[in-house]
Amino acid sequence: MKTRITELLGVEYPIIQGGMAWVAEHHLAAAVSEAGGLGLIGGANAPGEVVREEIRKAKELTKKPLGVNVMLLSPHADDVAKVIVEEGIRVVTTGAGNPEKYFEMWKAAGIKVIPVVASVALAKRMERYGADAIVAEGNESGGHIGEQTTMTLVPQVADAVSIPVIAAGGIGDGRGIAAAFMLGAEGVQVGTRFVVSKESIVHDNYKQRIIKAKDIDSSVTGRSHGHPVRSLRNQMTREYAKLEQEGKSFEELEYLTLGTLRKAVQEGDVINGTVMAGQIAGLIDKEQTCKEMIEEMMEQASKLLGR
Repeated sequence: MKTRITELLGVEYPIIQGGMAWVAEHHLAAAVSEAGGLGLIGGANAPGEVVREEIRKAKELTKKPLGVNVMLLSPHADDVAKVIVEEGIRVVTTGAGNPEKYFEMWKAAGIKVIPVVASVALAKRMERYGADAIVAEGNESGGHIGEQTTMTLVPQVADAVSIPVIAAGGIGDGRGIAAAFMLGAEGVQVGTRFVVSKESIVHDNYKQRIIKAKDIDSSVTGRSHGHPVRSLRNQMTREYAKLEQEGKSFEELEYLTLGTLRKAVQEGDVINGTVMAGQIAGLIDKEQTCKEMIEEMMEQASKLLGR
């Protein structure tokens, strides 16, 4: 399936893997790229040298295109931005902020810059600054979210910009891909489904929590302080919601969640850890290889789109 996104990224399928903190490391990124999508290494809060090591390990596993997601709130974002150039990465996605100060350096190095946005205004601004494409992410996604749904955000962004749009949030099968294309997208970003892939290093407890999730199992915390995060309900989200209702400060709430994502991903604590996952978790019911996932999604999407 050829679109402006497959041409831009040099990939077989218009599928990008989300740059999920603690999840999107070299094994997963390389497996997605090998399967014909674009694998991303998630910079998260990692120092530049850690990201450099992940890039090099991924390149040992695949010669196909790879990308890096830069989390702009990270104290190491400046270093990671430079490492990407030094290591010859060709595609960057950005999240949690405005990447304008890096555009000149990245564009000079021939890097394709694809910001993740949650509003039409930011999408238009990113196009003006020279973004090559936009990821329009609806609030169905896991992790940090905006207010618009994928269904409403994607067509509005597609109408507002001339560069290609990648839809994200609530996409986990071929039906989601076909729907995204009908809304004006030319590619999709998939996160939660890849968390349960066989190549994902996530603890099995975390994977099983997603596989067993029902449609109503996700919850959003942090809205009262303007930092909403979607994850699966557990003891931690209940405690957070209780403290939020009591009017606790942002700092107190942040302290409660400190290190809890790593605790869930690496140690398998799905009771007191943060199990970030999108609303699509209720649709995901099995562990597969990235290749199996991508081929299954693309076959279904192609049939629905008549391609």
